[in-house]
Amino acid sequence: MPLKYHIHTEPAPPRVRPVGKLGIVEWREDCSSCHNCVKRGCIYDFYRSEADALRNETGYLDYIYQCKGCLNCVQDCTKGILTRVVNPEYQRLGDEHYTPEIILTTWYQAETGRIPVSGAGYGGRFSGPGFDSMWTDMSEIVRPTRDGIHGREYISTSVDVGRKLAHLSFHEGQLSVSPPPLLESPMPVMFEATAPRWHRGKIVRSIARAAAQIGLFAVVPTGDLSPELSALDRSVVPWLEHARKGAGGAALAAAMVMVSDSDDVMAVQASLKKENAGRIVAIRLGATPAVAGRVLELVAEGAEVLHLVFDAHGREEAPSNPRHMRDVLREVHGALVKEGMRDLVTLSASGGIALAEHVAKAVICGADLVAVDVPLGIALECRLCGECEQGQACPIALDDVDPEYATRRVINLMGAWHQQLIELMGAMGLREARRLRGETGRCMFFEDLERETFGRLFGARKAEEPAQVTSQPPSAGCGLAAVTSNK
Repeated sequence: MPLKYHIHTEPAPPRVRPVGKLGIVEWREDCSSCHNCVKRGCIYDFYRSEADALRNETGYLDYIYQCKGCLNCVQDCTKGILTRVVNPEYQRLGDEHYTPEIILTTWYQAETGRIPVSGAGYGGRFSGPGFDSMWTDMSEIVRPTRDGIHGREYISTSVDVGRKLAHLSFHEGQLSVSPPPLLESPMPVMFEATAPRWHRGKIVRSIARAAAQIGLFAVVPTGDLSPELSALDRSVVPWLEHARKGAGGAALAAAMVMVSDSDDVMAVQASLKKENAGRIVAIRLGATPAVAGRVLELVAEGAEVLHLVFDAHGREEAPSNPRHMRDVLREVHGALVKEGMRDLVTLSASGGIALAEHVAKAVICGADLVAVDVPLGIALECRLCGECEQGQACPIALDDVDPEYATRRVINLMGAWHQQLIELMGAMGLREARRLRGETGRCMFFEDLERETFGRLFGARKAEEPAQVTSQPPSAGCGLAAVTSNK
């Protein structure tokens, strides 16, 4: 049995104090000045030496919003003068998809490399759009031996990348066909091309180095390739903007390259394979309402890896009512299964992957692996404020981030995601990530449950008025879309 894949994490404290969610406000006029004030018993030591701590703070509000939400002091105060409040700056973080809660969760994982736990409990919605309307079947969690993180179960998160044979042929006991080149990724995750907003300092290099250290793939446009990145030929996937001229240059030794879809993309793939027969060529195509037909066409012509690109919120590019990645992947996967071609090709998807659970849910819907982009920037303490895009100074001075520090934060985030993926698979009773692909029987969809439970009583649900996309990013899948509600 091979050694277990493990991502070594180390604490990487934030360079600037992160925006906090909760704080404790007290009404001094009713305070009895108890000698054993409950604030002194704070298990996180935020209020034990309040006066001393405030001397070194830039602002009082910056200090009080670091509460972890355990509510011990609020419940134990004899006068009931302590109140938990929410930081208004926290509520302004992110957008409707990358919510403040997701941003804070990502910061915590990038800092500690551990699975986040909420002391104040879950206060979110029961169901929501996209992946939030999927629930994985955790029925195996009752088995006490399911403990993938601590070593009692061997759970593999590896996936294969490349085209596979439909069948094997033998002649006189010997294999008569040559298997195509195949790569292995230790996680069903790769790094998407860095968004333009983070093309500063040494961020692109730091993210690629993080991918190399933990054995993942990182998509890098040829314009961002450098001699240092070219040396990481096993991990760096050059995105060839001018693929018709061949790989050449820094991308010549890459184990896998990526090209954009076009009318003659298969001729481009043949040309690249002629240069290096052992190279895998991934075809990048935008997710549209007609993408399933295009996927079938490319697979029939010999495509090895197909990379579907959604916008930053995980939606397809459509003039109206764009579908979420969840539904598009299920359609594409189902079409390939129906034609008997699903096992021939590797299917990856990018855009809207914000949490570790989204990785598992995308694989359940039919992807082999996913590519992440925005969470990598958030891991570097980005607040998604957009001030840099307006020509203003970055509040966290992202240009000055140390490359080693940035690499460590990205590795910590992936370490936390890997632990969550193992926990989820163990609770589902699966010990192999390849078995998770397309396993919709291991999850529940809110729409199906609602229809089966209430459909006979109340009929079909009325279609809700969709959100109006005012600025949908192109097929790069790196920018954030601006969304306004019609309600």
